[in-house]
Amino acid sequence: MPDTQSRPSAAAEALLQLVDIMARLRTPETGCPWDLEQTYATIAPYTIEEAYEVADAIARGDRADLRDELGDLLFQVIFHSRMAEEEGAFALADVIAAINAKMIRRHPHVFEASDGRDADGQIAAWEEMKAAERAAKGEASGPASALDGVALSLPALLRAEKIQKRAARTGFDWTETPPIFDKLTEEVEEVKDAMASGDADAIEDEIGDLLFVAANLARRLSVDPEQALRRANAKFERRFRAMEIAAAAEGVDFASLTLDEQEAYWQRVKAGERG
Repeated sequence: MPDTQSRPSAAAEALLQLVDIMARLRTPETGCPWDLEQTYATIAPYTIEEAYEVADAIARGDRADLRDELGDLLFQVIFHSRMAEEEGAFALADVIAAINAKMIRRHPHVFEASDGRDADGQIAAWEEMKAAERAAKGEASGPASALDGVALSLPALLRAEKIQKRAARTGFDWTETPPIFDKLTEEVEEVKDAMASGDADAIEDEIGDLLFVAANLARRLSVDPEQALRRANAKFERRFRAMEIAAAAEGVDFASLTLDEQEAYWQRVKAGERG
């Protein structure tokens, strides 16, 4: 077992070294010019990207890559914390103290006397505590809503699932699956109507409604819509690359083929996967 896993102090030492590296990178005149010119806004896209790369490493089952990507994500936390410290807002220690306090506060069944909650009960209690925290911070600009606190920066499909879950807690949800299929059919027809009108704004609006209902169906079937779409993306990419390889092996320029000829390759690849 690596030393960093067997000695808690090793992790603390490594973290302190990373904090020092960040400080040196951001030291005026002697630091890195690129790091010095960064702001929260310019770094934010990298933070999001690193989180997705962590998820990708997990999906691929690559533990070595997961280790590296978690390091990259940790560096983003250090970077933001360093910039905040420079402007006197907060420091890394404050970030860690805040998450420590939050985790203890949200897990009274672990850090206080157990109340015998099961997993579902804990999820409900977690959401109640988060709502209370948001109210205490005065996050809502208007009347309190069950949808408060769902970040606008989330990927649209993931955000759709989250706001649907929030709405469902108030009882605003389909109780059975068949009506969702009816709604999907309705939305498809509305897309067709919008296409017939030639109104680009209406087409975008109806496509959005169709995707929103599809996300609701996924939620109803206990399917993560983001994961489902990532899986579909990966499947399409795998099959498309296989078509290109098959065509090249036969001395054929795939891009020069007709759609019917390309479809024939697609069917061959699919059949090969099933076989």
